[in-house]
Amino acid sequence: MKINWADTLRENVHGLAESLGNLLVESFHYLALFAIGGITAWAAVVAFLGMVEKGHITVDDILLLFIYLELGAMVGIYFKTNHMPVRFLIYVAITALTRLLISDVSHHHRPDLGVVYVSGAILLLALAILVVRFASSRFPSVQSDGPHRRHLRRDEVAEEEA
Repeated sequence: MKINWADTLRENVHGLAESLGNLLVESFHYLALFAIGGITAWAAVVAFLGMVEKGHITVDDILLLFIYLELGAMVGIYFKTNHMPVRFLIYVAITALTRLLISDVSHHHRPDLGVVYVSGAILLLALAILVVRFASSRFPSVQSDGPHRRHLRRDEVAEEEA
């Protein structure tokens, strides 16, 4: 009988520790997402105000705003789904390389081998998006225990799986 009491106490302590751990991890997760989203919005506003102060806007500036938009979208998608879409990271990289390419050509006014390298990198990233999209449609990921299942009791999970 003492063993049953000890096992029950152990399970209760384990459940409490797991619940507290989940609370701390999810709290940090949401706090970090809000911080990243806020910093991204702040940087976009500062960049926009700098453009207004400058009095004119270049294609570089517009592409910079697109980078901020994509970063904000990534934060929003991650906040809603708890999944980081790799494609958005590649979109950010393509936009950044396009901005570099336009800036390099518009400021130096001479095409050189660097233009070919940057263009090749953009092409490789575009092919990577094609591969990622094909792979995700052909081999969809299996839905694991989502955040909503973490909070269910064992008997509720068993009922949900049945």
